[in-house]
Amino acid sequence: MSFNKDIEKANVKSAFRPSFSRKQLCIPYGLFLALFVVLPLLLIVFYAFTDQNGSISFANFIRFFSSATTLSTLIISILIALATTLICIIIAYPVAYILANSNLNKGGTLLMLFIMPMWINFVLRAMAMKDLLTIIGVFNFNNYLNVIIGMVYDYLPFMILPIYTVLSKMDKSYVEAGKDLGASSFKTFTKITFPLSMGGIASGITMVFMPTMTCYVISDTFGNGLITIVGKLIDEQFTTFQNWNFGSAMAMVLLVIMLVSMWITGGFKNEDTRGTNL
Repeated sequence: MSFNKDIEKANVKSAFRPSFSRKQLCIPYGLFLALFVVLPLLLIVFYAFTDQNGSISFANFIRFFSSATTLSTLIISILIALATTLICIIIAYPVAYILANSNLNKGGTLLMLFIMPMWINFVLRAMAMKDLLTIIGVFNFNNYLNVIIGMVYDYLPFMILPIYTVLSKMDKSYVEAGKDLGASSFKTFTKITFPLSMGGIASGITMVFMPTMTCYVISDTFGNGLITIVGKLIDEQFTTFQNWNFGSAMAMVLLVIMLVSMWITGGFKNEDTRGTNL
């Protein structure tokens, strides 16, 4: 009798238990994407391809590519982003490699020392770094160099973390097999370790390259207000000049550059062992 009562209680509980399918659970996430990703992108596209009267027009893009000021600013922004990304790779890869292979990094303690500054507001970090460079006496050498130093300081953790993640998860048996086959440490690194870590490098490039083109707070702070990047121009169009159409067109150009950079780096995100022959 008690067994039957337990079955009846279980049936009653199951009757009142809400059941959701996977599609239903995706509805809140889909609404979030629609409201905060798709809708803003549609607004940008609408304003970019219309004039201030709401008529379809390509004048915003013509103005962008025919203006020497915007083109020079775009080129400067790309060069600063390229320099920042390259320096971040040069610094981050050895650091990530040491952290991934060092016995001292138990529990990710050393990694946390690099990640903890990300918990502080980046404006405060930028101001602190500027004061430190001023005290050392290297701040007033070159505004472009100051901006690159500030960008590298701010975005270096975003390059270290993905490279470290890939290296720490890499199967060490590949390296051991290469050494057993007689490969030197350098050849093992160039033929096995580095190719397998390209996915982390590609992720780091994506996380560093585009943000440095738009982070005008750092360029204003370290460049003494004399270095203008494309993010600053977009902000001025929306806030100062109230020209949402031209600002949206500039944002569209940056979106295309971002998609192209993701397409280029997407080929390196395959983390399998193909192409790692000795």
